[in-house]
Amino acid sequence: MKISGAVIKEQAVTFAIVIVKKSAMQTIQVSTKTRAAFQGLFPGIPLILASKGSCGLFEYQGSKDLVGFMKLIDPSLIPWKEYTVS
Repeated sequence: MKISGAVIKEQAVTFAIVIVKKSAMQTIQVSTKTRAAFQGLFPGIPLILASKGSCGLFEYQGSKDLVGFMKLIDPSLIPWKEYTVS
């Protein structure tokens, strides 16, 4: 399976972001399971989940501080990369 994600380094903080289906962020239980499935690609760093909402804008789930930061960033500026998950 291939996913789109990115590792972001900003102000001495490194974290990852992965694009998922909106259903993967519906509840805390589901988002925790989703995050655990992808954490192996990004060991030791916080992981933010992202999905496009009905208006085409990204919605984020994860650490409150990192989500707040991501809401200020234009998604076209994120260094997206394709990752393969086994």
